[in-house]
Amino acid sequence: MVPVTDAKETHKSLDLALRIGEILLSSGAGAADVTATMLAIAQHLGIRNPDVDVTFTSLRMAHVWDPDEPAVSVSRTITQRDIDYDDLTRTQHLVDDLFSERIDRDEARARVARLTSTGHWAPRWAVVLASAVIGGGVAMILGGGPVVILAAALAGAGIDLLTRRMSRSRWPMFYQQAAGGLFASLIAVGAAALDLEADPSHVITASIVLLLSGIGFMGAIQDALSGFYVTAGARILEAMMATAGLIAGVTAGLGLAPILGVRLGQVTPGDIGLGDVPFILVGAVVSAVAFGFTVYAPLRALPAIGATTLIGHVVFVLTRAPGGDRPAAAAFAAVAIGVVSYSVAGRVRVPPLVVVVPALVPMLPGLSILRGLSAMQNGSVTGVLNLSTAAATTIALAAGVILGEYIAQPLKRNARRMETRLAGPRMVGVQHGQLRRARREVRRRRLRVHEAEHGTTDATQATRTGAREGQEDGTMGEP
Repeated sequence: MVPVTDAKETHKSLDLALRIGEILLSSGAGAADVTATMLAIAQHLGIRNPDVDVTFTSLRMAHVWDPDEPAVSVSRTITQRDIDYDDLTRTQHLVDDLFSERIDRDEARARVARLTSTGHWAPRWAVVLASAVIGGGVAMILGGGPVVILAAALAGAGIDLLTRRMSRSRWPMFYQQAAGGLFASLIAVGAAALDLEADPSHVITASIVLLLSGIGFMGAIQDALSGFYVTAGARILEAMMATAGLIAGVTAGLGLAPILGVRLGQVTPGDIGLGDVPFILVGAVVSAVAFGFTVYAPLRALPAIGATTLIGHVVFVLTRAPGGDRPAAAAFAAVAIGVVSYSVAGRVRVPPLVVVVPALVPMLPGLSILRGLSAMQNGSVTGVLNLSTAAATTIALAAGVILGEYIAQPLKRNARRMETRLAGPRMVGVQHGQLRRARREVRRRRLRVHEAEHGTTDATQATRTGAREGQEDGTMGEP
């Protein structure tokens, strides 16, 4: 690592760190992961103690390379959150190659440019089918019959097409959610008009799971646990607005039923239970794997997602007695998912985030959030209880996953001091101890070159020199 003493070089290094941080943040990574990765990249490229600011919608980095010159400052704004776990995985590999010095900064910048300019690996029609599979899988979890499963699958595909079309037209999230809720409720109205054997509450609930904002609440809790309270507050507000739009759309659709002469009876979206255990497990695995496909997770990661989801839901079912405490069971399941995901993610060469998020999707408390806001809209005090349960479940999931990482991958005593500035786990980007291992690999490579050129005696001296350099940069000088 050579200190940077030029404004142009400083700008290039900060720009690389910022673009990588943008990919991570727009793909759903926590603020702690993004900040740690940006700091690590900048320091690896010779920029000591840069100023990093990460919020929900923007990133900024600044560095004073000369006390007598203005600071070099770069920033980027997150305008669109198009989750692509394949891009996230390739970014992770890029970061690994950069730290191991298999590529230099200029090649890393070129790879980032190519990565952000290419499209998704999965065809559009396949993603639509996967969205339909998610709806059918969730209907199985909720104990729906064949008609409900078919209706939920149809609604999943239709909602995906509708919301993506609106997203390309830059419609705000509130209206996208409202349109999805309206479409789902119209599916239920159509089923009732055809006199099909399907409870409208089941049809609506199974159809709108794709739109529920449990992932947003999950990310907010993770940011809060890591100390990024501003970003956590922004995520919570976004999730609440999205859920409010969903309720508005469902209410509008149900209001059309009397106009169309359709009698629905009592409809309470979200107020349903779970199905039998075999259907819960099968539905959870199917919906999690399908969700991983819709966010373009690499194909090699899908079996790992399915296995992790199955283990987590087996723990959830075993620890939740009938009428028992859902947050406690969710916490045990999240710990199991955390332990397994951090183990299998390395084997399939993907960041842990790629396995963790899909595995948690079937357990996210989106339905509790929907029930709570619906009850509050109707003036019922039970809405507060439902929202409290949702909050407790979300905290249990986030804290359980973090605890699972600490159990599966304990921190090393000699981890770099720079990495310990931020609390919490690393689900993507720079990992605990990664810089130390990368520098050790670089020194070993240099040692082999030195042995080939100068012989063993000089190589011994080179090893001692490398050890002194390692002690200076915090890597404890392992040869």
